[in-house]
Amino acid sequence: MIQLYNSLTRKKEKFVPMGDEVKMYVCGVTVYDDSHLGHALSSIVFDVLNRYLEYRGFKVRKVQNFTDVDDKIINRAKADDVPWEEITEKYIESFYQSADGLNVRRATVHPRATEDMPEIIGLIQRLVDGGSAYELNGSIYYRVRSKSDYGKLSGQNIDEMLEATRHDLEDGPAKEDPADFALWKAVKPDEPKWDSPWGPGRPGWHIECSAMAFKHLGEQIDIHGGGLDLIFPHHENEIAQSESASGSVPFAGVWMHNGMLRIVDGQEMSKSLGNAFNVNAALKEFSSDSIRLWILQSHYRSNPLLDKKLIGGAERSMRRIRSAVVIKTIESDQKV
Repeated sequence: MIQLYNSLTRKKEKFVPMGDEVKMYVCGVTVYDDSHLGHALSSIVFDVLNRYLEYRGFKVRKVQNFTDVDDKIINRAKADDVPWEEITEKYIESFYQSADGLNVRRATVHPRATEDMPEIIGLIQRLVDGGSAYELNGSIYYRVRSKSDYGKLSGQNIDEMLEATRHDLEDGPAKEDPADFALWKAVKPDEPKWDSPWGPGRPGWHIECSAMAFKHLGEQIDIHGGGLDLIFPHHENEIAQSESASGSVPFAGVWMHNGMLRIVDGQEMSKSLGNAFNVNAALKEFSSDSIRLWILQSHYRSNPLLDKKLIGGAERSMRRIRSAVVIKTIESDQKV
């Protein structure tokens, strides 16, 4: 029997896939910079889960997306004075280089938001038609209060969430409710745009993942994974819009979240804080096995400390393991 901790129910549960194939969706990176060791933590955790499920006899279909249209990408392109597509291509290749270097197997599918735009627009239209979303000056917003159990993943009510994130509320025209979030953003000058029934624009972040999961896995999946930092608002919003579109069918059977990497002063490591340790740079100092061992020495839901001394300790442990394997192999050959 396999038991997995479900962030939604806050307890371990027996894992029973819905069909003959385990459907797993893992939130990928926004491709505006190189991957850092915080991304490596998530990639390695769900790579190990994938391998273990296969070891236990399950067939796994894993989808890990690229967010390749986003404010951060647009801003990076403007700062570098290059087309936004050049930014996304550069950092998608960098992601693959990092993942391959860490011996992380590629997902069954790595969809890009820009390649699944018809599905994104179609899903938004379903929400509009069902009354869960509305148009405002060419943008589409999701009615958060239309979902009676909104907040079930994070365990907060809407008003508490608003108070905690009020500084992050989107600028723009007055919405029906401050909690409502954008599914489609009306076009702005010098930004990527696609045609839609509501006019030219681009999708919001949250709807991209729901649409890509629907397309590549179906409207119900077995496991949805990502970092703890994605619980709110990203995964909370994914649940709401996905279940509204599918008629309240549970979107994911199990929600799994890995911890966040910390640096020495206790801060969470992230690109936005400017304290990220590039994966490709780390691989020049340490082997992929030592990085994997260092990450896997901690519980996947904990917040491990980024300290080169700890990675160095894992490197020494790997040398001892390799030496033991070589000695055992020689002894076995001699017996033969």
